[in-house]
Amino acid sequence: MNDTREILRKIRRLELRTRRLVESSFAGQYQSVFKGRGMNFEEVRPYTPGDEIRAIDWNVTARTGEPYIKKFTEEREMTVMIVLDVSASGDFGSVRESKREVAAEVAAILAFSAIHNNDKVGLLLFSDRVELFIPPKKGRHHILRLIREMLYFSPQGRGTDLTGALEFMNKVVTRRAVVFVISDFLTGDFSRPLTVSAKRHDMVALTVVDPAEEALPDVGVILMEDPETGEQIEVDTSRRAIAVNYARLAGERFKELGTVFGSRGVDMVQLRTDADYLPVLRSFFDRRGRRLAA
Repeated sequence: MNDTREILRKIRRLELRTRRLVESSFAGQYQSVFKGRGMNFEEVRPYTPGDEIRAIDWNVTARTGEPYIKKFTEEREMTVMIVLDVSASGDFGSVRESKREVAAEVAAILAFSAIHNNDKVGLLLFSDRVELFIPPKKGRHHILRLIREMLYFSPQGRGTDLTGALEFMNKVVTRRAVVFVISDFLTGDFSRPLTVSAKRHDMVALTVVDPAEEALPDVGVILMEDPETGEQIEVDTSRRAIAVNYARLAGERFKELGTVFGSRGVDMVQLRTDADYLPVLRSFFDRRGRRLAA
């Protein structure tokens, strides 16, 4: 019972924090940079001078003997999908929060921004398999369920298979959506399904990084373990050559990720466990807004 109460308290705290952030900072930015993609038919009305000739409804005009036009409005409602990595590597964190905790809080902000904008939100959790799929819906209770799953879902798998997750999403999400993929992207080649997803959807990749994944701290001989495979290796972190090679490989990996996403028109945002994510999200929204306005 105490565990249940603590879970509910944490969900409530996260809801209050993210809702305040959304209402004060992100709702307007979100609406300006993620827009509906279609036009909805609204009504037929009499033609007035200055109306677009191409909008004339010739069937109604023929029946009435007077010119009428079709009126359309921009489709504002969107579908938002959050594709969240819950593999074992997300439990790692060398500072205040783990990668999964940062990912869940950012996902909650995006979900509340979508609901604030009257959009539908869905969730796909994945590890080395698709762990959970919740179809897009609206409403506060739906969002609270998503947050609960983001924070407390216990995955069966430990590894990471983004290819399988994207292939699954491409099958079940048939309408164009805004798709946020939140992961550390410690996975195999996923370029093929990403190409398909990027053509169908408006994709944003949010990479979650811990500083210990970029540079080895000098703490002597340590035993390092891969959380997804359980493989262990002894490393002497005081050896400069090892530290330099470690940093080089990490830099190359992030550069390669940028190339993979950039070549497919997918925005990439880096989130860190040792830094506030709010300025990063605001900067991303600002950059995207300026690009769309150009």
